[in-house]
Amino acid sequence: MTPLRYTLVLILSLILFTAQAKVDTLVIQSPSMQKTLKAGVVTPEGYQKKKSGPYPVLYLLHGYSGNFSNWLKVPPQKNLLQTMADKYQLIIVTPDGGYGSWYYDSPVDKSSQYETFITQELRQEIERRYKAIPERSGRFISGLSMGGHGALYLSARNPELYLAAGSMSGSLNVSGIDRQNLLPSIEAVLGPKAENQQVYLANSIVHMVPQLKQSGVHLIIDCGVDDFLIEDNRELHRRLVYEKVPHDYIERPGAHSWAYWGNALEYHLLFFQKVRGGVDK
Repeated sequence: MTPLRYTLVLILSLILFTAQAKVDTLVIQSPSMQKTLKAGVVTPEGYQKKKSGPYPVLYLLHGYSGNFSNWLKVPPQKNLLQTMADKYQLIIVTPDGGYGSWYYDSPVDKSSQYETFITQELRQEIERRYKAIPERSGRFISGLSMGGHGALYLSARNPELYLAAGSMSGSLNVSGIDRQNLLPSIEAVLGPKAENQQVYLANSIVHMVPQLKQSGVHLIIDCGVDDFLIEDNRELHRRLVYEKVPHDYIERPGAHSWAYWGNALEYHLLFFQKVRGGVDK
């Protein structure tokens, strides 16, 4: 290879490399919890161009026992979030939701105020640092398992913030959870279940259909047919249908696994793109 040809190939390679989505790790101080937390931020190809943006933002929540890096590292599809950010031209934010916060502002644990962190502290930081659309029309939220619960819960309680919300394999009936590996984490943030039945009901998505109906948030819910949470997802679907709440509901082959969630993400992005397109018209 001639020196000139080698130089041209090297320049082209560098252009292709730098044109791809970029991943940042933010360290954010949370005044509500008096501690620092991390969030991943994926910006799409072309973000660095002067006239690009502002971009819509997807807040993508992890599941129980996870952390902010799960969506960036665990899916079987290599560089899934970078590929999706480029394809759909949006910013993807992966917040740290704690080991088992369930994305609540805990009434019993001041160090677990994740609703405030995600809807206020993190959102404001993202909109200050990045070329993000600072309006409801440019915000989406979704997540898996505990994060699916969190996405629907946060959108129901903060409908002025999100245009659409999604749940993948969501744990949607917190009041019905009695699995020994999960119940202690819920009791740690909501208090003992036996003494707080009404609190558990009020903070379970299957019992929040009136709030979802009133919110006007566009909803997509999906779950694998072999998932242990499938019946809770079907129950929410039935209640939404009964109350005539518009939503997309999908069941596909699959279990409670990253193979399922990695595949499900693009269905959510297609749904969000369609919703946003309808708003823009």
